[in-house]
Amino acid sequence: MTKECDVLIIGAGPAGLTAGIYSGRAGLRTLILEKTAAGGQILKADIVENYPAFPDGISGFELMEKMKNQAEKFGVEFISVEARELRAHSSKLIVVHTNEAATYSAKAVILATGANPKALGIKGEAELTGRGVSYCATCVGPIFRDKEVVVVGGGDSAVGEALYLTRFVKKLTLIHRRDALRAAKILQEKLVKNDRVEIRWDSVPEEILGGPRVSGIKIKNVKTGKEEHISCDGIFIYVGVEPNTYFLKDKIKLDGKKFVVTNENMETSQKGVFACGDGRKNALKQVVTACAEGALAAYSCLRYIEESEGNRK
Repeated sequence: MTKECDVLIIGAGPAGLTAGIYSGRAGLRTLILEKTAAGGQILKADIVENYPAFPDGISGFELMEKMKNQAEKFGVEFISVEARELRAHSSKLIVVHTNEAATYSAKAVILATGANPKALGIKGEAELTGRGVSYCATCVGPIFRDKEVVVVGGGDSAVGEALYLTRFVKKLTLIHRRDALRAAKILQEKLVKNDRVEIRWDSVPEEILGGPRVSGIKIKNVKTGKEEHISCDGIFIYVGVEPNTYFLKDKIKLDGKKFVVTNENMETSQKGVFACGDGRKNALKQVVTACAEGALAAYSCLRYIEESEGNRK
């Protein structure tokens, strides 16, 4: 069975939902494929304080629910399947998924697959995510004003976000498994000079403590074997991200970290395929930028379809 539409969006995070709103509102038959719940990673956020028009903040779940409802208002259809393959077929694109015997064909495809932060995989992490454990300081940092937090990591993201957090927190402890940071030198210098920052070198997290919210973290020195408990109100983890682009290999141009490469109009290397959001190579991964990219991807999609149909007449 093959189901046809004008625009097929893969992923229902902020980028995909916004693309759906714009596409549906433009009168295009729009389908969104999502393997889990609509909303993406932001569903885990207790409160989002930096999205415009919500001065008192809004929960990630509520914000995404509003976006989903708005997309449905414009006729967007949601289907719970996992896209596994992207193929070009004559004048259309075919998305094949494996969890049911069906394919979806579209005049254009928008990839809004998102990315997942790499987890530490230690006890307490999954249970306390959204309850003090976070992977985005710029999303929830101000919530921890005058509190004590821990940052795990040593690269540019970890150090950069740690510096951002020092605007709000009373104390920040950075945990790094080596005896030197990997971040850019200028970031390292700023961090070391900051009076609110303490660094635990040669250390790795063993367990996140707390319930119902984070109360601390247990770490271990990899050289001495000594264990230590650090009390804190929040833990920010920066050990990398993984874009959900595994099914795009050899189909779409990806960069060295497997993020989708596009031009300024969100066009990928494959004609008729556009990309937006956290799965795309970009500088800032935030809800507001994902939404902006989703809108632009839908606009470019509409133009592509109009031009394609015009050329066929």
